Amino acid sequence: MSNLPKIAWIGLGIMGSPMSENLIKAGYQVTGFTLEQDKLDRLAAAGGTAAGSIAEAVRDADVVITMVPASPQVEAISYGPDGILENARQGALLIDMSSITPQTSVDLAKAAADKGIRVLDAPVSGGEAGAIEAVLSIMVGGERADFDEAKPVFDALGKTIVLCGPHGSGQTVKAANQLIVAVNIQACAEAVVFLEKSGVDLQAALDVLNGGLAGSTVLTRKKDNFLNRDFKPGFRIDLHHKDMGIVTDAARNVGAALPVGAVVAQLVASLRAQGDGGLDHSALLRAVERLSGAQV
Repeated sequence: MSNLPKIAWIGLGIMGSPMSENLIKAGYQVTGFTLEQDKLDRLAAAGGTAAGSIAEAVRDADVVITMVPASPQVEAISYGPDGILENARQGALLIDMSSITPQTSVDLAKAAADKGIRVLDAPVSGGEAGAIEAVLSIMVGGERADFDEAKPVFDALGKTIVLCGPHGSGQTVKAANQLIVAVNIQACAEAVVFLEKSGVDLQAALDVLNGGLAGSTVLTRKKDNFLNRDFKPGFRIDLHHKDMGIVTDAARNVGAALPVGAVVAQLVASLRAQGDGGLDHSALLRAVERLSGAQV
């Protein structure tokens, strides 16, 4: 245990809390900071150490992991006198597991290098269930040596762990992931409404569909959400709205057309505008129901 790197974890939300707890279970010493006291209490109850500030959390850490909602939050915790770069030790490895713009990751890596701090962008896919079960897919951008050093940490958090290229590459792949997931959820939602309006047994239909070419991890994970209209957030519409903005902007910058993705991005935005931003992204079903004449 004493040979394992000391870890600071910044951001203990829906994803961050179970992920940090999995590191504790794997034998790592984890010191965490977040803005919500109940999340700090949860970390302490799991065997971690609650810090009173970012500076306190990162001061003695070998590895600093961040998991916050978006680029502005990553910049807020990283820069400035109270941020990670001013308070982490030289030689520390900063792993940002948030989903942000590729350019934010590139800029962070450059600024950290000036402080003698190494950076990996390592966003994840798998949602709350994947975080709890430690089966996340982790897409990484950065240097090979840093990736190799971080691999045991990643192994405690996920199952599919791939170095995708230089800084920003992990975020680019995550953007593509979010595009695929959103389009997939939208297709599933449309199928659910079609099946129900046709009078088909929805449970039976989804079971057989998931056993064929129409099957997917999305359908496996979200089937019960659709069946039970359970939209407790595993991944909020608000965050997927942010991610669709990232992928559409990045695609525009490289000249890639996303005709279906653009439509789904607008459907996500409309759902958010209707007050459903705090629901799970499987709540795209609600948007299809509204378009089909249901009072939701």
